Amino acid sequence: MIKSILCVIDFSESSLNALKWAAEFSQHFKSHLHIVYTYRLLNSQRGSEMVQYKKETEALAIKKFDAIEKDVLTGKHISFDFKPEVGFLTDRVEDNLGRNSPDLLVMSKNVHSTNKENFDDLVKAIKIPLVLVS
Repeated sequence: MIKSILCVIDFSESSLNALKWAAEFSQHFKSHLHIVYTYRLLNSQRGSEMVQYKKETEALAIKKFDAIEKDVLTGKHISFDFKPEVGFLTDRVEDNLGRNSPDLLVMSKNVHSTNKENFDDLVKAIKIPLVLVS
């Protein structure tokens, strides 16, 4: 039985396809859907600049997600949460695996192209099924 699903998005077309797939799967199995958007802070930013960048990035992510929510999730009776998180994608996935104990991880197949080595390590470390969507 699949009680919860973790879906990682970056707002690219392929990650939105992953979200749509995860939403359909979640609806079918009546699973909770954890949706995570990861981003990085820039090293060149300091102090208040970094805080402002973080606020702006998260506000923009929430705005983008609100638009997606209407198209992908509204009316499907899916239990879900969305959270923008600072950090490396693999670290955020591992953290969410520990905190939320999902039964399935859904990601865009293009997500590994940014850092193949870390992605390969993640695949070796996870103990749940991984679905990569085009």
